[in-house]
Amino acid sequence: MKFRVERDVLAEAVTWVARGLPNRPPVPVLAGVLIEATDDGTLTLSTFDYEVSARITVAAEVSEPGTVLVLGRLLADISRNLPGKPVDITTEGAKVQVTCGSSRFALLQMPADEYPTLPTSPEGSGSIDGTVFTQAVQQVQIAADRGDTLPILTGVRVEIEGEKVTLLATDRYRLAMRELTWSPNTSDASHIALIPARTLSDTAKALGASGSVEVSLGAAAGGSGLVGFEAGQRHTTSRLLDGEYPKVSKIFPTASETEAVVDTEVLTEAVKRVALVTERNTPVRLRFSDGQVTIEAGAGDDAQASEAVEAKVDGPDIEVAFNPGYLLDGLGVLGTSFTRLSFTAPLKPAMITGQDTQDGEIDTTYRYVLQPVRLAG
Repeated sequence: MKFRVERDVLAEAVTWVARGLPNRPPVPVLAGVLIEATDDGTLTLSTFDYEVSARITVAAEVSEPGTVLVLGRLLADISRNLPGKPVDITTEGAKVQVTCGSSRFALLQMPADEYPTLPTSPEGSGSIDGTVFTQAVQQVQIAADRGDTLPILTGVRVEIEGEKVTLLATDRYRLAMRELTWSPNTSDASHIALIPARTLSDTAKALGASGSVEVSLGAAAGGSGLVGFEAGQRHTTSRLLDGEYPKVSKIFPTASETEAVVDTEVLTEAVKRVALVTERNTPVRLRFSDGQVTIEAGAGDDAQASEAVEAKVDGPDIEVAFNPGYLLDGLGVLGTSFTRLSFTAPLKPAMITGQDTQDGEIDTTYRYVLQPVRLAG
């Protein structure tokens, strides 16, 4: 195999496909990136760990077509640090020679014939705007479980009915739901998929900058256990999680006693400041009364902090305590100038939604439900 490729093109391509390589692969070859050079002047780089596959195709001057497998992270590190000149890659015996200007590297070839067969290229089920996709995934994945006690909760539930897409995630302490529209290839599109939150988040970050992302589900993705994403020359697939997702939609409050509208940035900064005196997972208290919300933390002999913020409050006064990290997660992805907090009782789930102005329309396409903390005494 022999080809020449621009340094920036190679570095970007290898970095993208190698981003999800396992730190401790169960089989040594899974730490590799598969490079296929073809006569038509294209270079395809692929990785696969039996869960997630990534593939990218770039242009190259191919003198001799061929296939080679080399350590992915090492090649990514080398290609990012090469001088800004064309890169020549050739195979010589058991080594892969990488030459760029006066820089030379010899990498060991890994057994390409032992590399697993990648999932077939999926057909598209529909497309979604890249910016919308990235924001929606970011808004819900914050609520997915990070532990492994209940693997099903580490996923984002994606439900598709026609043009409507609903993303849902929960870790039992909070619940996030985002509704959006996409362009399905068939008007009767109907799918439910449980996608690992981390994979979905990585995919959205990697592909979202493209104008449009093609999504493949069900048979189109190469089987009911897979989901596929494609943007430009970048393709990725992921194995879906198995199991029945809990029916959590009923947790969303349908009525409220007290509602407060607060400037999102002002509230966020105030909670961050007050939370400085809290230890890990110690709650902050929010007291809503006429025209303001007072945020407090600490009690007794501990360090204490308080701050009052202007708020438009409708309904009876209420005092609620939240895990400050969970509260800041929701405020951080809201994406609107104002935050609406809706309460039914101090210990009942509270709902956070957004709106562009203090007296504007409520945007219910994103809803973040947070379970208050019971205070000692």
